[in-house]
Amino acid sequence: MEEQNNIEPKSVSQLIDEKIEELGDWRGQMLAMVRNLVKQVDPDAIEELKWRGTPVWSHDGMICTGEPYKTAVKMTFAKGALLNDPSHIFNSSMDGNTRRAIDFHENDEVDEEGIKELIRAAIALNESKHK
Repeated sequence: MEEQNNIEPKSVSQLIDEKIEELGDWRGQMLAMVRNLVKQVDPDAIEELKWRGTPVWSHDGMICTGEPYKTAVKMTFAKGALLNDPSHIFNSSMDGNTRRAIDFHENDEVDEEGIKELIRAAIALNESKHK
């Protein structure tokens, strides 16, 4: 009789931790920063992996994704075109009528407070759609 394997499946949080560690460079640090900012604003944000392992954070709907590429980490807000961006942080996906993104490159200065405001606005927009 074969012995049962009692290894617990990895949580999404553990898989995202591994993704950050596997990157092993500034992209991992940037993805970790994105994740930390989302969690600072909303400690209860739901973490998921979608579209071939892309980290996604949700609260009453998608807030944003964190996508590591070779030369950038892209933070895409699902409904970014509807968000007020007073700090003019969005710098990518500007021509669409739904999404907006922030492309971070190595050694970029990061406006953490501006990003937190965008996260708060995305959550508020999601919550307003559920009332």
